[in-house]
Amino acid sequence: MAEASPAAANAELLEWPKKDKRRFLHAVYRVGDLDRTIKFYTECFGMKLLRKRDVPEEKYSNAFLGFGPEQSHFVVELTYNYGVTSYDIGTGFGHFAIATEDVYKLVENIRAKGGNVTREPGPVKGGTTHIAFVKDPDGYIFELIQRGPTPEPLCQVMLRAGDLGRSIKFYEKALGMKLLRTVDKPEYKYTLAMLGYAEEDQTTVLELTYNYGVTEYTKGNAYAQVAISTDDVYKSAEVVNLVTQELGGKITRQPGSIPGLNTKITSFLDPDGWKTVLVDNEDFLKEIQSE
Repeated sequence: MAEASPAAANAELLEWPKKDKRRFLHAVYRVGDLDRTIKFYTECFGMKLLRKRDVPEEKYSNAFLGFGPEQSHFVVELTYNYGVTSYDIGTGFGHFAIATEDVYKLVENIRAKGGNVTREPGPVKGGTTHIAFVKDPDGYIFELIQRGPTPEPLCQVMLRAGDLGRSIKFYEKALGMKLLRTVDKPEYKYTLAMLGYAEEDQTTVLELTYNYGVTEYTKGNAYAQVAISTDDVYKSAEVVNLVTQELGGKITRQPGSIPGLNTKITSFLDPDGWKTVLVDNEDFLKEIQSE
């Protein structure tokens, strides 16, 4: 039997992310006071503290929070590095978003707890969705979106991109995401794209924003990455490697196990330098069950 041509083999490889079992697992970012952030997220947002770990030999602690168990929900992984009390968020990171059935009530609660409301609740300009914005104690922005009941209230990660067409192509091809919708607002000079593995009211999505004429942003040292599940980190890394040759970006960690954890991962940067970690599905479930 004749071997498949390289083009045919590549075409088959590029089908893999669409067949793979993928979902957003967590967003990783750094905070200056772990207990302060845990208190804010649990009391103001209604998140649950799912687990904590302290790694004194590496001088850091983590806390995982979300609206449901890690086996089925997107969560935040907060990192506290001993002695570091503040970080630079940079200009590229946008916001996280939380869906709520009553944005007015949620904002009232956040304000009563001393939270910083940066945009009062109300309809979006030229639309009907009611939203608000708040800042957490480290300056991370959370958009609060009023919508009906959803299995995943922690519903968006927004990052800014310098070339939206290129980024959409990258996340479709390298990560198998679906483009759910794009919104162009020439009067405000921006375009945004929503990408994910299911519809926006069912899951967490990646929101990419392009501001007209802005091609580069600072990354700061606060936001780190998102993690996404896969059934095969090796095959997934092959796909990413292929796509980076066409669209830019690069693999930053070859696929393999994390020493001491035995969880297989691979990590890479997109064309704007935003980092994603792909984590083996089975290994991830074992890891969270063992803690």
